[in-house]
Amino acid sequence: MVKEIISWLKAIIIALLIVFGVRHFIMEPSIVKGDSMLPNLHEGDRIIISKISSIDRFDEIAFVSPDTDDNYVKRVIGLPGDRIVIENDTLYINDEPYEESYLDDFKSQLAEGQIFTQDFDLEADYGYQVVPDGTYFVLGDNRPISRDSRSFGVINEDSIIGEVVFRIWPIQVIGPIKH
Repeated sequence: MVKEIISWLKAIIIALLIVFGVRHFIMEPSIVKGDSMLPNLHEGDRIIISKISSIDRFDEIAFVSPDTDDNYVKRVIGLPGDRIVIENDTLYINDEPYEESYLDDFKSQLAEGQIFTQDFDLEADYGYQVVPDGTYFVLGDNRPISRDSRSFGVINEDSIIGEVVFRIWPIQVIGPIKH
């Protein structure tokens, strides 16, 4: 009987160590709060965050908010060394215009002459010619309501939890996150 209990305890401890290791070092589940990433991510979506992914432009990442106690999910727009300007609803990275197809649904609903993303210039608004080393410029997809780098500045690389890679709930949209 004692051997059986010890065997079960060993199995439980090993399982807990594996779960802790995976969650702490490899991936972590989370829940989306708010509507700043509509239409791609909705309030209440259950997501998996990869802690081992490299961060690239237009990835959706989770990070510790620089101005609240919350974690945010936003899209990486500017990498270290990038110059960021939004002018006339067009994103410019290093003076090159970028098509943001993930915003097409929202932009198609605008009245003629209406702007989805207000003008922004990283240098004029925050004094940085380019995104500083060790930081990223992030924006929410639902730009009119999103608190993002336009309101709190660039985020530190150390605050990044990981890349949002998979949605596990709701069941009808389970699958990898598309960028």
